[in-house]
Amino acid sequence: MQRPTTLGALKESGYTTTSVKDELRRGLIARLESGEELFPGIVGYDATVTPQIANAILSRHHFILLGLRGQAKSRILRELTGLLDDEIPVLAGSEVNDDPFAPISRYGRELVEREGDAAPIAWVDRESRYVEKLATPDVTIADVLGDLDPIRAARGGHLLSDELAIHYGLLPRANRGIFAINELPDLSGKIQVALFNVMQEGDVQIKGFPVRLPLDIVLVFTANPEDYTARGKIITPLKDRIGSEIMTHYPTELELGVRITEQEAWLERAAPIHRPEFVVELVERIAFEARNDKRVDRRSGVSQRLPITVLENATSNAERRSLGSSDGSATVRIADIYAALPSITGKIELEYEGELQGADQVARDLIAGACAATFDDYFIEEDAGPVVEYFDRGGALRVSETAREEAVLAGFETVTGLVPLVEASALVHGSAGPAEVVAACELVLEGLHAKRRISRSDAGDFTRRRARRHPGKGTLPPDLAGGVGGPSFDEPLV
Repeated sequence: MQRPTTLGALKESGYTTTSVKDELRRGLIARLESGEELFPGIVGYDATVTPQIANAILSRHHFILLGLRGQAKSRILRELTGLLDDEIPVLAGSEVNDDPFAPISRYGRELVEREGDAAPIAWVDRESRYVEKLATPDVTIADVLGDLDPIRAARGGHLLSDELAIHYGLLPRANRGIFAINELPDLSGKIQVALFNVMQEGDVQIKGFPVRLPLDIVLVFTANPEDYTARGKIITPLKDRIGSEIMTHYPTELELGVRITEQEAWLERAAPIHRPEFVVELVERIAFEARNDKRVDRRSGVSQRLPITVLENATSNAERRSLGSSDGSATVRIADIYAALPSITGKIELEYEGELQGADQVARDLIAGACAATFDDYFIEEDAGPVVEYFDRGGALRVSETAREEAVLAGFETVTGLVPLVEASALVHGSAGPAEVVAACELVLEGLHAKRRISRSDAGDFTRRRARRHPGKGTLPPDLAGGVGGPSFDEPLV
């Protein structure tokens, strides 16, 4: 069907204008009735956040998403465009998407008065109707609302008080669409005042000249809960005009986190890289450990980007190792996760205690904690007694993240009971190859290290748990000696 290109043709087509809030309602209702997913790709919010957003839209509310970093707030806002119509008609040349039947700008009104039914019509797609602004302290009224443009006034022969001399800002240009502001508390107070004035009365003042702009717009915001509620950065009248305040959250279950990570991580490589299920779970557990660690600043949060980048980096380390193998394939192992430490240290904000220990040590401890939790899912600690006894008798082993799986497996086979323990577990299936057995064996050793049954150095050396001497105070008992990441080695490596 050919779209109308003039106001007269638009009238003849029977088109009627719908407000943005009603348009969002209509799109949402259609999805609810059809059973279609409201926000494709958003995992873990089905019973919490998504219903609250649906209620806000059905209520025709402006709303704000409160949550820590990496909780898909911006992505949710951008997906709201999927609820809008495919296209809407506007007066051609209008900077503020003037409704052909009720233009709000002087340009639009004069165009209709001058051209009548011959006034040209343009069509705007749904993606162009979403405008997003990151709030920073340097954002100005001119950025958001607009400013007088002396050059435009001079070229058009307009007075500076003339509306035609205005260069419109982002908010008016988002008319008949969605205007999103990220990190709302960072917006200056005077701009917040301008926002609630637009939300309620539709009044805009530019350089002291009152301009009536009854904008048809939905305002949506994001913010950190602490900035929004505790630091007094939001002016009360603006909070009062935001209809719904919706809290987002991190994945509450490991399985949900794994789904998000595997969905978002870039894992397509030229070489075939296998990622055992338990290794992917372990990567996800690092984030869960960090969110509960007292050394990590909980107010800052631990973004879901942490397990995503760790899995990508660990996969890349396995890919690098595969370049030297005959078949060009590799399996992601625990050693590859340690090689991905740079993907962890930059994602966590530390408290004072964590700063004293250093981000690298905290990251190693988080990996160790994730190894212990994953170990407990698949093994009973007592069943690993022969492995612990091997090291207690003086055995030692070095695991290199660059070594080929066959060579590492040969070393693991020298550890009494290690390979049989793994092969009898649910980790290794009948068709599992040497690489997956190696990864499972590493999990056992890392789990025993995390449980302080054996020692591990930063270089990947496993030895027996040994007491070490404390200057002037004799020998510490084995349960206090060493510590995660800080063992003492007295035995030669084999």
